[in-house]
Amino acid sequence: MILKAKERGNAPQLASYLLSMRENEHVELYQMRGFVSDDLKEAFAEAEAIASATKCKKHLFSISLNPPQDQHVSREAFEQAADQIEAKVGLSGHPRAIVFHEKEGRRHAHAVWSRIDSEAMRAKNMGFYKHKLMDVSRDLFLQHGWDMPKGMLDHNLRNPLNFTHAQWQQSKRTDQDPRLIKAAIQHCWKNSDNHESLKNALEDKGFFLAQGDRRAVVTIDVRGETYSLSRMAGVKVKDVRARIGDTKALPSVNQTKQRISDRMTDTLKGYLQEVRAGGKTLPPGIAFKLEQMVARHREERKATWTRHEQRDLREKQARVARLPKWTCRDFVPPQVLV
Repeated sequence: MILKAKERGNAPQLASYLLSMRENEHVELYQMRGFVSDDLKEAFAEAEAIASATKCKKHLFSISLNPPQDQHVSREAFEQAADQIEAKVGLSGHPRAIVFHEKEGRRHAHAVWSRIDSEAMRAKNMGFYKHKLMDVSRDLFLQHGWDMPKGMLDHNLRNPLNFTHAQWQQSKRTDQDPRLIKAAIQHCWKNSDNHESLKNALEDKGFFLAQGDRRAVVTIDVRGETYSLSRMAGVKVKDVRARIGDTKALPSVNQTKQRISDRMTDTLKGYLQEVRAGGKTLPPGIAFKLEQMVARHREERKATWTRHEQRDLREKQARVARLPKWTCRDFVPPQVLV
């Protein structure tokens, strides 16, 4: 199970994201533990109010739990994983919320803890939590018998096309596969030996060299997204400077973006819009069936939860009915010894 975590504040924004139906077909608030309120937004507001009495700005510890793509994991298994995580990072007993998201039949979970110890009024130190979570993740793969990613077995075996979360989000905004972007830039670097050949190779792929504000050399694609050349090519900054030569001769980022804009005709812009729209729009028949299926699933889940609540109520009433009945007339006061 892949675990991605971060310390964060802004509790209202996190609560809204966890309950959002915008990108999810189903959202389920599974567990609220240690909070006064059963409402997620109110509970997070409560945690933020307690944290305000301390100096901690990132008082929440948020983590996403993603099983392998082809595996269906039960709610109980996610809860057990959350128990392992909090024991490993030292958050046992801290208030916790678990929310499930489902999209296209695949379920993943989000767990959020308050880092504040309400008795000591101080935040739990989350030092080295990434290393600890890697241990938990490896244990979960072994427990469930899943095929473990090579990068988890040996750090040196990691896919060289893997990305940081920030790089993935950047590529998601441009509707492109980040692995293809990095592979394209690496291909251009490996098949060039000087400034001019690198420039031509990149432009053939839709990338343009520019002088960055913080980095010596960057590349800009036709959508205006900026990438570090050294990072994307997998080389050192000194190697980039050696191949480019005088980096100050390169145009600035703004100048390059203006050049790209000037070269993009109205026809090309129309083609890009068609590609974006075509990749996101489902055929009307499939979209209608998907909408019907999601609505039917929601009704079935609602009916199932109602049946469970009614059964729980009937069982409670039956247990109460089996209790012995007595009145005040049945009570015999103890004898008082004189």
